[in-house]
Amino acid sequence: MHRDRFYTLSASCPDRVGIIARVSGFIAEHGGWILESSFHADDVTGRYFMRIEIKADSLPFLLAEFRDRFRREIGEPLAMDWRISDSAVKKRVVVMVSKQEHCLYDLLARWQSKELDIEIPCVISNHDTFKGFVEWHGIPFIQVPVNPDNKAAAYAEIQRIFDDVRGDTMVLARYMQILSPELCDALSGKIINIHHSFLPSFVGAKPYHQAFQRGVKLIGATCHYVTSELDAGPIIEQDVIRIDHSDSPEDMVRYGKDIEKTVLARGLRYHLEDRVLVHGNKTVVFR
Repeated sequence: MHRDRFYTLSASCPDRVGIIARVSGFIAEHGGWILESSFHADDVTGRYFMRIEIKADSLPFLLAEFRDRFRREIGEPLAMDWRISDSAVKKRVVVMVSKQEHCLYDLLARWQSKELDIEIPCVISNHDTFKGFVEWHGIPFIQVPVNPDNKAAAYAEIQRIFDDVRGDTMVLARYMQILSPELCDALSGKIINIHHSFLPSFVGAKPYHQAFQRGVKLIGATCHYVTSELDAGPIIEQDVIRIDHSDSPEDMVRYGKDIEKTVLARGLRYHLEDRVLVHGNKTVVFR
């Protein structure tokens, strides 16, 4: 990560000749200093993807004017989907948790050490299990109970809280409830989940027990965006660990916790650094 302030441009558009020249030429015309760049052409979809970091003080104008000029001169003519973020503005991450502690502990440790340089305006849970732990970190803890009779109201309340605290991203750190389609649609591309399985295998509850019954030799974890279709959103990051016939479901759960927290942290970092570009139900991840 660069010490100096920088802007990150991430974009995709229909593939054609001259895209890099148009974009880099636009930046160079204004004295822009490119710190990092990544590109990918998808031959199947005919889509072109890019991510470019530009040193902020090399440009002669502020971010608002940069966005406006880019939109008029590049974004609209090339029919781009694009965004430009500012490294000086910390992303606001709302963490959701139920009764499994390992992902929450890991995220708060990374936040406290500045490894994840983010703001956590609150932690939301359907239980009060981690209230003391979260508040000890100086983070507001909000309990929103969820039961079969109040789900619509509960998820409307969660969306209200997210909007009120000006959240940028919602992380399900082993939040063991299925979000409403309305919430998934309202925060499309902003909700990240860790699933304790190497998706698309073993969706839903108790995937390690499903894997044990199937006799698999590899188990894993998947960090993905949440959609209204259960455990089927675009995948950001995955990892696996080898097991054998001597491992019980309880062993697999224990091994899996280590994979889950590291995969979630990596996937969240890629998202926060605008390294993930979604197209359909797939992602391009510029590591």
